[in-house]
Amino acid sequence: MSRYARQTAVLGDAAQAQLGEASVLVIGAGGLAVPVLQYLVGAGMGRIRLVDADLVSLSNLHRQTLFRTADIGQPKVDVAARTMSALNPETTLEPIRQRLDPANLGTLCDGIDLILDCADSFAASYMASDHCLQTGQPLVSASVVGTAGYAGGFCGGKPGLRAVFPDLPDRLGSCDADGVLGPSVGVIGSLQAQMAIAILTGYETPLGQLVTYDAEALRFGGFRFDTASDPTPNPGFIAPADIHANDFLVDLRAKGEPGPDLPHAIRHAVTDFGPHGPQPKQDQRAVLACRSGLRAWQAAERLSQHWAGEIKLLALGD
Repeated sequence: MSRYARQTAVLGDAAQAQLGEASVLVIGAGGLAVPVLQYLVGAGMGRIRLVDADLVSLSNLHRQTLFRTADIGQPKVDVAARTMSALNPETTLEPIRQRLDPANLGTLCDGIDLILDCADSFAASYMASDHCLQTGQPLVSASVVGTAGYAGGFCGGKPGLRAVFPDLPDRLGSCDADGVLGPSVGVIGSLQAQMAIAILTGYETPLGQLVTYDAEALRFGGFRFDTASDPTPNPGFIAPADIHANDFLVDLRAKGEPGPDLPHAIRHAVTDFGPHGPQPKQDQRAVLACRSGLRAWQAAERLSQHWAGEIKLLALGD
């Protein structure tokens, strides 16, 4: 127990035993996951299931400090599993090289005590929150763009992500488009790890709480949202395998935009949807697809003002 002596001095032996028996799902193996994995593995977490489909690239290294130049081109989950096994062989790390979608989310969350959303993905965050609201599993979700971000404890008997973020942003910030500072990601990821340990040991109650951080101003903020109301998860996300032959399937991506093909989809822009824009037939379901899910949600908002049928979203990724 000398490995955890400084930790048990704060948490106690019973809490340490709880960590050793706990299982968590970490969605994403990027910048947020780096401190999450290192601190949870270092703390003696029993089992970590890590899901990510990406390979290590050169542009990752300034903030994803778990990886090395020699790791470029290798699956992130495999490199992370090897490195974390060397840090603490007492933690079982299960690498799963898959892209998260509604088709595999239930299986990935099965038997898990806590879900950590480290994907920094608009679609993944809402998928995870909608799922955890149904199952009652706690979720710690975070996002960072530029020098600012947040980490919050959702579900698990408290409101979900939609209660705090019911409205769409005008545009979706991203590390690729807007850049990001490595230390900012490290701060937010460390907050996620702290929240996870608190939830699993009962040391604190971060569920129903959002913590914000602005590196430019060197300022923390936040608020509690325990009594916020949960909007109906509509429109919800589906997986490509859930597309029906009769669906009104729309691809909102520009021609040449990377990602999987949708051979039977019709192509439209978000601004095409309006009073006189395209609409499904009465017996059809609308399925709106784009890369991140944001344009699909924007088109769904416009379509729902003039059409009362069922709408689903599809985030295709890159």
